[in-house]
Amino acid sequence: MVDVLILIPARMASTRLPGKPLLDIAGEPMILHVMRRAQAARLGEVVVATESEVIAACVEKAGGHAVMTRADHTSGSDRIFEALAVADAQRKSAIIVNVQADLPTIASSDIAAAIAPLADPAVDIATVAAEITRPEERTDPNVVKLVGTPVGERRLRALYFTRAAAPAGEGPLYHHIGLYAFRRPALERFVALPPAPLEQREKLEQLRALEAGMRIDATIVDSVPLGVDTPADLERAREILGREKKNRSPH
Repeated sequence: MVDVLILIPARMASTRLPGKPLLDIAGEPMILHVMRRAQAARLGEVVVATESEVIAACVEKAGGHAVMTRADHTSGSDRIFEALAVADAQRKSAIIVNVQADLPTIASSDIAAAIAPLADPAVDIATVAAEITRPEERTDPNVVKLVGTPVGERRLRALYFTRAAAPAGEGPLYHHIGLYAFRRPALERFVALPPAPLEQREKLEQLRALEAGMRIDATIVDSVPLGVDTPADLERAREILGREKKNRSPH
């Protein structure tokens, strides 16, 4: 097994939900829910990359590991790349997993599933996707679609990512889940690339990799984690995780 490092980029500056990583969900800050789920995937060390000393202190107090980064990063990929130099100065990690800090309901098994396509040496970046089951999500521009071709059981090679309903015709559409596992050289190459035309048009960073000829494969999983972007999302997360906490507690 190669060494895997999970990095969680977390920043305080969210326009719709200021201080998002520290918002309380079922008695704990959101960042700790994500950190614990990443740890439960049992892939390797988990490190939070942040520009906020408050987030770092929260993580360290809970027994986690945080690395400070600059405040001016425009993407999570840039933030984890800076953190990587500190968190793995010995360059031991061959695979770097980027888990977004606003996915408090993500299944640990889905984080583990994300790295599976990297067993194929032709794959540069691996990710996850789930079949869309709610009709309204097929046309929702906030639900990013992965257009891919099957290359194995529950695995797709990504040909495109879009906010449009695609591909046309009969058949499933796949919801792309923003979780990435990079080979270390692929991450180094990716962050050095300039923004690409389709990336800027669709506002989807992963298109930069496809436009540069990098290969992205996705494992198909069964569930879509709740991304917390709005106050309504936050309430839903509190309801879901509150229910989980209640079910875990002894009667």
